Amino acid sequence: MKFNEQKLAGVYLIEPEPFSDDRGLFRRHFCQKEFSENGIISDIKQCNVSFNNAAYTLRGFHYQESPYEEGKTLSCLKGSIFDIVVDLRIDSDTYMQWTSFELNEKNNHSIHIAPGCANAFLTLEDECLIHYYCSQSYTPSAEKGIRYDDPSFNFKWPFKPEIISDRDINHLDYK
Repeated sequence: MKFNEQKLAGVYLIEPEPFSDDRGLFRRHFCQKEFSENGIISDIKQCNVSFNNAAYTLRGFHYQESPYEEGKTLSCLKGSIFDIVVDLRIDSDTYMQWTSFELNEKNNHSIHIAPGCANAFLTLEDECLIHYYCSQSYTPSAEKGIRYDDPSFNFKWPFKPEIISDRDINHLDYK
């Protein structure tokens, strides 16, 4: 796997190094040794799967506050998504900056989201399946969110979200 650190410290685009033959394709999705060598906390506490029926479904922005901040490694196994990661670490040089990625079943890329950052994704087609590893267990009392169109960040989405949960659409402005 190739770990490409992004402009937000601790956020990586992870490119697989697949092996293919007449049977199909094989790739590693996680390797504790390689993650650790790249400074990524690899103590997985929880794995989640998100299946989304329709294109333009938005999930997020979600994060957990200290001491339950979680790192996440996210992959799109079926379909395609547009994911935005925003840095919410007050002491970070990139505080309140964001970066975006397209993840899909063809490029097989993953992203690692550092603890203290939030992410959201928009499905770009029907029937998207997303898998992610988390370094913390879900803690409802620590859960927080940011609205996808919060004016504090000026997020640029490739399409207007059409399906958003009541919880996600009703987050207050970050500031």
